[in-house]
Formats: sequence, structure tokens, C-alpha cells
Amino acid sequence: MPEGVPQVDGATAPRIVLLDGFTMDLDGRGPSAEVDHLPRAVQRLVALLSLSGQPTRTAVAGQLWPDVVEEHSHGSLRSALWRLQKAARGLIETPGDALRLAAGVRVDVHELDDWSRRVMNPETGLDELDLPPARLQGELLPGWYDDWVLLERERLRQQRMHALEVVAARLARARRFGQALQAALAAVRAEPLRESAHRTVVRVHLAEGNVAEAVRAYDAFRILIDDELGIHPTAQMTRLVDGLGRGRPART
Repeated sequence: MPEGVPQVDGATAPRIVLLDGFTMDLDGRGPSAEVDHLPRAVQRLVALLSLSGQPTRTAVAGQLWPDVVEEHSHGSLRSALWRLQKAARGLIETPGDALRLAAGVRVDVHELDDWSRRVMNPETGLDELDLPPARLQGELLPGWYDDWVLLERERLRQQRMHALEVVAARLARARRFGQALQAALAAVRAEPLRESAHRTVVRVHLAEGNVAEAVRAYDAFRILIDDELGIHPTAQMTRLVDGLGRGRPART
């Protein structure tokens, strides 16, 4: 084991970061230069296991090296495991024919999942509703285009957006309008063209009695999607501001 690299069962649990790019913090002091420069094959192995639970070796080899014969893909997997063992001994466990992260290894994607489940649970108290911390607001592995990454990236994107909208709606019903607006605007910042996020902003303004702010938010979205996509808001959104003296007519 390289000097200065702790084992997984040390005092500080390692943390794998996949949002906004791949890094590993093995000792709570940030990524070491050696870990940060792991070969892409090793990074992909760690990322796949972080997202997949406990797949078999054959499944891992097939997903990471889909375009080579099985013998070669298994050889590449053995090489990646050997390199990972040198850089971070004990990070991976090998029960039987399967592979998995060692117990106690933290993954930021799992933390985002935990936050989403908590805030979308109707039994969660209002005092427990919050926005995800900044470290959980990035995109999953930007610049990676493996099919398994693309599918998980979209799942996380939808999950985070729905969770933010749920938080905003619940806080607005509780008349905690400032916090509700923060959640709704966080959804808009994450996905500027997502109508449901903008509808949530409009609803929060209306619930607080800020009609002018609601109309302004509607008009800003209407102009945005006209400029970007050449489309108009749906009837579902337009009904929110019908009769409220909307601003400029839609562009032609």
C-alpha cells in the first residue's frame, strides 16, 4: 500500500465523489495526487461499483469493456483491480464472483439519494425540509458518455428536480414563502427550460400574494422558451396567470 493511503477501516471513511467529476478522498484531507491521477479504467471501475451495488465480475467486465471479447475484458478488469489495490487497498471487496465497495465507503450520489428520499417522504417534518448542500448539486460525471452513466445521470437529474419542487410546494403550503422560493429557484437554476420548475415559482409568488412577481416570472419564462425553443407555455401554466394582466404578448 502506498505511503499515506489509509485503509477503508481507518478512522475516517473514504468518500467517492462522482458529482461534478470523479475524485476520491481516502482520509478526509481531499484527493491525493496519486488517486486523482488514476487511469480512466480504474476510475470507471470505481464509479460503476459506486452506482451498481454488487455486480458480478462478468457484468462489470461487459459494461466497462463492451467491445472486446470476454477473455480480454476479464483481463482488463484484473489489471484495473490490481491498480486500484495499489492505490487504495481495501476499497473494493470481492465476495464470491461479485465486486462491491467496502462497507463504510461513502458516495456522494448515495447522499443525494438519501436527501431526495427524505424530503419527498410525506411523513418528513417541515423542519427537516432543506435544499441539498452545494456538494450535491453538480452533474454526474460530466464528460462521461458510457450508457450506464447516461442512464444514471438522467435518473439523478429527474430525482433532484422533483425533490426540489416537492420541497417548494410543501413549504409554500406551510406559508414559509422565503424558503419555498429558494427551493423553486434552485430548480429553475438547475433546469432553466423546465416548465414545472417555473410553474412552482409562479405558484409560490401567488400564494404569498405577490401578483406582479408571479406575472413577471411567467413572462420571463415565456420569453425564454420562445427565444430558445420557439414554443409557448402550456395551458397548465398560462391558467395560473389568466386575468392577472400579463405583460407583452408572445413573440411571433
